[in-house]
Amino acid sequence: METRAVKKRGPAAIFALCPLAHVLALLGAGFIALFLALRHRPGLMQRLSLRIVRPLHHRLAQLTAALPFSLAEWLYAFVIGAVLVYIIFELSRLSLPGRGTRLGRLAVRLVALALDVYALFCLLWGVYYYGDDFLARSGLSVGAVSAEELELVTLYFADRVNAWSGLVPRDASGLCRTDRQAVLSRSQALFRNVERRFPCLAGPEVPVKGMFFSRFMSAIDFTGFFCPFTGEANVNLDFPEALFAATVAHELSHQRGVAKEQEANFVAVLASLENGDADFCYSAALLAYVHLSNALGETDPAAQQMIYEGLADEAKADLRASHDYWARFETPVQTVADTVYEGFLQSYEQTLGMRSYGACVDLLVAYYGADARAHAV
Repeated sequence: METRAVKKRGPAAIFALCPLAHVLALLGAGFIALFLALRHRPGLMQRLSLRIVRPLHHRLAQLTAALPFSLAEWLYAFVIGAVLVYIIFELSRLSLPGRGTRLGRLAVRLVALALDVYALFCLLWGVYYYGDDFLARSGLSVGAVSAEELELVTLYFADRVNAWSGLVPRDASGLCRTDRQAVLSRSQALFRNVERRFPCLAGPEVPVKGMFFSRFMSAIDFTGFFCPFTGEANVNLDFPEALFAATVAHELSHQRGVAKEQEANFVAVLASLENGDADFCYSAALLAYVHLSNALGETDPAAQQMIYEGLADEAKADLRASHDYWARFETPVQTVADTVYEGFLQSYEQTLGMRSYGACVDLLVAYYGADARAHAV
């Protein structure tokens, strides 16, 4: 008697197209759902970040530090390239029999990959957003900022910019020409002083990695990134040097568990000034001035202009060079990249989105306010 195979229908038929991909997709979706359900339990998120994620990042940073290149950059390039090749390959076979089956497998595998990567990202980075942030762990506090305080601290950092501007290498036109590779090499000791005052910033002394695809990163408006999968802090090597060292410090802040962008900017300034290296001090002071000046311009444009006019000509030239460089990349590609990144920040309930970068002003005023008042006397 001949036995006929039972043809699967409905969900069973869809699952049979690619069982492993479906299982991986379900696991990823389940983990994301669990993360979303538990993320508002700060005690749990804090235990995960301090006992699992941070030690893992520190170990990964130590392991990848031996590589003379950014493993993260090439890992992302490989995955993106492989996915594109796979998509093109599958689309090229649509003229063959089984078109619907191939499209189904392609869709399921891509969804599974996206869900699993995002689930891993939630574990290795998302938990930082919901445990204690740097403010809570450091014991610092911030309050309302008055217009007078803002102007005073902006003037203080403008004077710091002027003091350090003559101590960094410059070319014949007066532009900052910091040795990027030397800065990367010295970056491994950058947090040595500040972590004595704030033990919560302790971490392995490893250098930041320069990126091969730096011009591409500029095109999508990125000066660097921390990779939670490899523990590496990575920085764009293409944009003007004046703010380069501060960017290096910013990415190291992420590597040491400071997730929020506004806090990472503040910690970058703090670590750089505590370190005392001229390249880092000038760059950090300029970064702080930019944020403070932008905030001051919203409340007192006349005071903002007065302080700007007092900047050293070299610092003004560096700011113009930075503005002119980034103006070249004001394209639809950059707009899309900014929109995607803002959406990413908001997905972790960072409701200020890209404006989170300006929130470091409160920290700068609170921490350096006393120094600014003493400096003004």
